[in-house]
Amino acid sequence: MSVISVKSLFIIIFTLSLFLAIILLSPSTPFSLPSIPPTRKLDIWSVRRIVEWRPCKWWLQGRLTSLPAKSNGYIRVDCYGGLNQMRRDLCDGVGIARLLNATLVLPKFEVAAYWNESSGFADVFDVDYFIQQMNGFIEVVKELPPEIAFKEPFWVDCSKRKGQFDYIERVLPSLLEHHYISLRPAMSQRRDRYSQYAKVALCQECYGALRLTKSLEVKALQLVEAIPKPFLSLHLRFEPDMVAYSQCKYEGLSPASMEAIEAARGDRKPWIGEAARIWRKRGKCPLTPNETAILLQALSIPTNTTIYLAAGDGIMEIEGLTSIYTNVVTKSSLLSGEDFTRMHGNTKAALDYYVSIDSDSYMATYFGNMDKMVAAMRAFKGCYKTLFLSRRSFAEFSSQGLKGEELMQALWKAHRDDFVMGRGSALPDCFCEFKL
Repeated sequence: MSVISVKSLFIIIFTLSLFLAIILLSPSTPFSLPSIPPTRKLDIWSVRRIVEWRPCKWWLQGRLTSLPAKSNGYIRVDCYGGLNQMRRDLCDGVGIARLLNATLVLPKFEVAAYWNESSGFADVFDVDYFIQQMNGFIEVVKELPPEIAFKEPFWVDCSKRKGQFDYIERVLPSLLEHHYISLRPAMSQRRDRYSQYAKVALCQECYGALRLTKSLEVKALQLVEAIPKPFLSLHLRFEPDMVAYSQCKYEGLSPASMEAIEAARGDRKPWIGEAARIWRKRGKCPLTPNETAILLQALSIPTNTTIYLAAGDGIMEIEGLTSIYTNVVTKSSLLSGEDFTRMHGNTKAALDYYVSIDSDSYMATYFGNMDKMVAAMRAFKGCYKTLFLSRRSFAEFSSQGLKGEELMQALWKAHRDDFVMGRGSALPDCFCEFKL
């Protein structure tokens, strides 16, 4: 019987301990998140993800439930607001129409001077493609039958209803009585109450059936080709009405910015004192362009990165970003003056949406309808360099007095954890978590 020497036993134990330590501390192990680069030489996109959002199998692979032989009537979805708010309402409207076994009439995009808008659904989206892609999911018609074509639809008010609102109980009776109704979906409705075939119709419409018109798609492609590659699409929100609506107060803005904000405030007065501090720490205050630049630097986005600014007109204090990130391009700088002046709010927003989906990476300072739609479409296409900048983290760390490198490290860690775990993507309706 051989005897193992003390020296040999020590070597064996040391080797096993070293091997175990390498496994547990490796960035690829599921037991720990990637370590924080001490100097953040790697950008945020270099961090390995653990979770991704992908289209649910019940949507892509589930069997279609045959449409009933007879429709219960016609539904028109009346959409209002910016393009992506209207897109969201249309998605919901398709789900409602399928739930109620109704035929969908082409939606009405309301004219709104506030949004510089007069274009309709057919001015932005390819109608024939939409009808083709929805075939089998829901019936869509361009025109009403003669017996009701001259009538105005019966308006059913759903807009202020809360999550308990039941469309079958509250809307179906009106549909059966009037045969032609219009509605604006409730913003806080519970989609988890939809039958699966209604959810499938909603997902198909949102992410598989909306394509820009040929002329608008050509313009969007020209815009993408004009942007130096690679590029980051940044959705930045710091317009006077946005700041006024937030009821946040900012120090150090230019007199022109302060005047524009005050003019947009109306009855919405800014919070003051402790209420203002709590409001900001909850992440309710829009990031300024300068704060956005600080966050990009914290995430090690090089300052020579080409940034496409996906934003509307009137962003204030933009020099806070462009003085640090000098390669910023916009629609107005890349399109000819004549092309740009002829465009309305919806068509401009459609270009931003198209470019953002096709960008190498996408970041947003807000969590609005466009951001949620872009994140979903990028996930649908397998583009995962998508991140929402955290207003709450910035406010929290700033209130703690963190500055300089200490602030940068804290912001890196917060956003790294979000990116690794796929948090903040707002994709539960049609997408499922996929662990890598």
